[in-house]
Amino acid sequence: MKTKVAVTTVSFSNNEELINKLRSYENLEVILNPHGRRLTPGELVELLQPCAGAIVGLDKIHSEVLKQVPNLKVISKYGVGLDNINFEDCEKHDVKVVHTQGVNRRSVAEMTLGFMLMLGRNLYATSNLHKRGKWQKSGGIQLTEKTVGIIGFGNIGQEVASLLKPFGCKLLVNDIADKSMEIKKHGAIAASKEEIFTQSDFITLHTPLTDQTENLINARILEKLKNEAFVINTARGGIVNEEDLKIALITGEIAGAALDAYVVEPPKDQELVSLPNLVCTPHIGGNAKEAVQAMGEAAILNLVEALA
Repeated sequence: MKTKVAVTTVSFSNNEELINKLRSYENLEVILNPHGRRLTPGELVELLQPCAGAIVGLDKIHSEVLKQVPNLKVISKYGVGLDNINFEDCEKHDVKVVHTQGVNRRSVAEMTLGFMLMLGRNLYATSNLHKRGKWQKSGGIQLTEKTVGIIGFGNIGQEVASLLKPFGCKLLVNDIADKSMEIKKHGAIAASKEEIFTQSDFITLHTPLTDQTENLINARILEKLKNEAFVINTARGGIVNEEDLKIALITGEIAGAALDAYVVEPPKDQELVSLPNLVCTPHIGGNAKEAVQAMGEAAILNLVEALA
C-alpha cells in the first residue's frame, strides 16, 4: 500500500520536474494542491487528512490544523522561513518537521540588490512615467559607497553583503545572535537598530516574523529614518507596518520602499500598492527558477528520508 503525501505549495505543484521526481518514488501516492493558490485553513485540512507526509510552503501549521489530520507524521518545509510552523504543536501531535536552510538565499539576495538599484536610480518610477508618456530624466542616486543597514544576518543577509561588496558600501549589521565572525568576514560593522535606522541610506530586512520583529518598522521608527532613505522587506509580511509605511511614503517622510511580503497575501490595500515610490512584487523573492528547483529537491529528499 502506498504512502499518501500532499504538496500544498503552488510553485511546487506547478513544477512538472519536481512533481515527476516526487512521483518517481513508487511507494508514494502524491496529492497536489488543486486550487492554484494558497489554501484556506479548511482546504489545507482536507488536503492533509489522508496523508502521512506533506511538503508545505507558507501554510500555517498549528494545533487547529494538526488535531484534524491524525494520519500526518512528517512535514517537510519547502523554502526557508519557519515562522508559519508551530514546532511545539507539531511535537505535541507527534509530527516531525524537516527542513534545509539557505537553499534560496541567492534568489532572495539578488532580488534585494535589484530593489536597491531600482529604488536608488528611480528605475521603477521613471519607467512607469515613461510608459504614460512622461519623459522625466531623474536619475536618482548611486548605490556605490552608500550606507546599507542589514537587519538579520543569517544566510540571506550574508548573501546580500556578498553581492554588495563591489559597490563599496558601508554595511551596518544587526542580529539577535552573535554574528561577530560573519560580520568580520564581510567587512561589516555591528550596529544597534537605532544606529541602522538613523544612519542608513538603505535598510533591508532579513528576519523571521516573531513577537520581537512584528511591526519592527512602524511610524515611530520611520520618523527616525533619513528623508532620503529606502526600506526593503523581502522577508515576511508583518515586519513592516503597512499602514504606517503608506503614510510615510505619501508624506515623503522616506524616499521609497520595496515590499515582497505582506500581512495578507495578495494585499488588499490598493492605495498602498499603487504608490509610485513603492516597488511591490508578489512574494517571489525566493522563487527564481533555480531556487524553486533547489528548494523542491531538498524538500523531497527530506520528506522521503523522514518517512523511511
